[in-house]
Amino acid sequence: METLVKKRNGLFPSIGSKSVNSFFDDFITKDLFDWTDKNFAGLGSNLPSVNLIETDTQIEVELAAPGMKKEDFKVEIENDVLIISSEKEEEKEEVRKKDNYVRKEFNYQSFCRTFSLPETANENKIEATYKDGILHVVIAKKEGTKKRNLKSIPIK
Repeated sequence: METLVKKRNGLFPSIGSKSVNSFFDDFITKDLFDWTDKNFAGLGSNLPSVNLIETDTQIEVELAAPGMKKEDFKVEIENDVLIISSEKEEEKEEVRKKDNYVRKEFNYQSFCRTFSLPETANENKIEATYKDGILHVVIAKKEGTKKRNLKSIPIK
């Protein structure tokens, strides 16, 4: 005689060969506890990766955002904070009257990254370019600012 309720390897029982809550079981056991994807893309994050490079004369921000256009970005400075944001909405509709078929899809993406600028940053000399999927922001440093020497702190 076959049992109606069976225990799977997961957290929830199954009835016959069908799981009662296989979606929740898979979500809890696979997605929630899977920390192998360090950028949390598996959890739905769409925050673009950033490189920050500081030289004696400038600060560079490289933001990876492939598939976008330069018009999709907004780069602003407010209270010594660099704000890079984007909102992109797409809508597609396909209609076939002879088949009585309508398909409508939409997609919405947005992000906002903020960076506190040091006192040495010259807010009046900032350039931004977008090429090959990389938004490149260059912030010049104020003239006459000295690079501070590296000071090692002993650990006790």
